[in-house]
Amino acid sequence: MIKQHDVAIIGAGIGGLTLALSLHAQGISCKVYEAVAEIRPLGAGVNLLPHAVRVMDELKMLDRLAAVAVTTKESIFFNRFGQFVYSEPAGRDAGYAWPQFSIHRGDLQEALLEAVRERLGADAVALGHRCSGIEQDDDGVLLRFDDGTGHEREPVRAALAVGCDGIHSVLRKALYPDEGAPRYSGVNMWRGTTVMKPFLSGASMVRAGWLSVGKMVIYPVRNNVDGQGSQLINWVAEIEAPQPARRDWNGRGRLEDFFPAFADWHFDWLDVAGMIEGTGNILEYPMVDQDPLPRWTFGRVTLLGDAAHPMVPRGSNGAGQAILDGPCLAAAIRDAGATPAALAEYERIRAKATGEVVLMNRVAPPDAILQTVHERTGGKPFDNIDAVISREELQAISNRYKQVAGFTVAGLSGRKAA
Repeated sequence: MIKQHDVAIIGAGIGGLTLALSLHAQGISCKVYEAVAEIRPLGAGVNLLPHAVRVMDELKMLDRLAAVAVTTKESIFFNRFGQFVYSEPAGRDAGYAWPQFSIHRGDLQEALLEAVRERLGADAVALGHRCSGIEQDDDGVLLRFDDGTGHEREPVRAALAVGCDGIHSVLRKALYPDEGAPRYSGVNMWRGTTVMKPFLSGASMVRAGWLSVGKMVIYPVRNNVDGQGSQLINWVAEIEAPQPARRDWNGRGRLEDFFPAFADWHFDWLDVAGMIEGTGNILEYPMVDQDPLPRWTFGRVTLLGDAAHPMVPRGSNGAGQAILDGPCLAAAIRDAGATPAALAEYERIRAKATGEVVLMNRVAPPDAILQTVHERTGGKPFDNIDAVISREELQAISNRYKQVAGFTVAGLSGRKAA
């Protein structure tokens, strides 16, 4: 059978499409195979921090994303009573060379998909191809597919295969058939989007409350959606719960399961309760991750993004780390060819970095600021935030996460993607 590509990419999510663009930029042939027959704009909002936007800039995607995203100006923290705790500028306002984008996941995926088809060809993404098996030898890999209904597709041969197929990765399951269940953090989350007038700066990312009593993350992801200046506002509600929800990014949620914790959240800067009640489609998801794997790469097969390093969705870093994987892998293949050595070098660089973020998201993400304030005040209103915690301590919590996640201003200054 004739080798068709240097790289077969399994999954047309954010990580897989970014990898395709990164490989194309290095002159490496590839094709993307996606299980679903139609890619639809599912999910809710994601934040692209400056280290991820740097990659998008290198891939000449900056203007395209800026046109459909909200350019975030600040990250701001409140307690559950709506009292201001801390704020810091974001993106270029914070001195980065790149902005921070808040964007609907569907808009991000659509922009990446359009770019892949424009640059790699209209047939660069094969839909309705569910990976059903993989074999490898000294010269390459053979991938088998079906159409999702049991009908076999024509097998595909490539030099390398990369599993970018998300939290329910077929390739990860094949490599680790006995892997245990996801690690539940003790928190479930509910998500939704609501059309509203802008709040605060109109480009603010808000974190408020705390997990034991109810925590919210709120930010706009589309501007002027009605021609009258309204925005599409993304919100995430998080509450401690004894049992995890079903692990499905598009699982339906029920208002009654979490709304009581936020029913009295009526602040002068935003009517949070009204925002939640005005949401038509609510999604539910458990805050889970999995322990870092001992290895991602087996010969000519490796993993990328959520398939490699699923993390608790805190810190705006899940999509970002998947985006960072792409150019690293492409550069390794550029330097070592489409060989197992290239995959090993990619793993050497990215496995350690992403493993640290997975563990950091468990214990000290940016919202540790909220935990500290909640614990020191006993969950009660305060008279003066400076008497509870100093600004220097708040900055130190924030900076510690940026350091581990790889997006300090100094660390990114002058750097280009690989």
